[in-house]
Amino acid sequence: MHNSENLRGIVSMLLAVAVFSLMDAQLKLLAGHYGPMQVAFLRGVASLPFVLLPVVVRGRIRRLKPVNVRLHLLRGLLSVLMLGSFIYAVRESSLATTYSIFMCAPLVVAALSVPLLREKVSRAQWVAIAVGLGGVLLMIAPRGGGEWVSVGALAAVVAVATYSLAAVSIRFLSRTDTTESMVFWFSVLLSLGAGLLAIPGWVPLLAAHWPLILGIGLTGAIGQHFITEAFRRAPAAVVVPFEYTALLWGVVLDLAIWGVLPGSVTLAGGAIVVAAGLYLMARERVTLSR
Repeated sequence: MHNSENLRGIVSMLLAVAVFSLMDAQLKLLAGHYGPMQVAFLRGVASLPFVLLPVVVRGRIRRLKPVNVRLHLLRGLLSVLMLGSFIYAVRESSLATTYSIFMCAPLVVAALSVPLLREKVSRAQWVAIAVGLGGVLLMIAPRGGGEWVSVGALAAVVAVATYSLAAVSIRFLSRTDTTESMVFWFSVLLSLGAGLLAIPGWVPLLAAHWPLILGIGLTGAIGQHFITEAFRRAPAAVVVPFEYTALLWGVVLDLAIWGVLPGSVTLAGGAIVVAAGLYLMARERVTLSR
């Protein structure tokens, strides 16, 4: 049963990464016309109908009731900061480049799972985390003038930190709250927080962008459900390595939509991170089989 739950967590993470990558591409397109917080608000509010519909259809309204209200509020605050900074980062650079920095997050989550969640990470897994972090540092290191030290890169770093803490909070919330409650209040608090911050610089919506807004609502709701399920069903150290597949999606979407490809250093660093993640997963599998 334990291994079965881990497998379901892994599949949920793979689906979440794929769906969120499609959402990020749509966010990048919208960020060319609207401010980061306005786009974050649109992402949150557009997801609400898709979050509520299956709950109402299944008669699970009571499952929306929050139990750990303070942790919901903390996660909501982290989510506003995370999504706003991430949208700014993808607006300023390509998806693959932003993902190459954002791939620090799985490493940070796995590391945080030890002191905060009391999950076990072996010495070999710590080595894998360190190697993976080295791959990320290779990708963001200064090349011919230190171009990585930019506002966009700093925004991606803020997104990494807040995402990692928000991801760990899911594990705490899953002990008291339902998946429906976590997904619903994530969308509500994101909408309220980002919406208030977006008011000063609000830009009227164009009719041509409504399909994109509908798209981020649908993919956001689906992705949030799967990532919540991933952290609910399996330890963080098991599922987080599969977030590295986001880089592959970033390359594909950058090429398909914007006609750009990442540089050789980004590809090399990405390969190191992916290899470290796969090793981390393999070590976890060996540990669980004992």
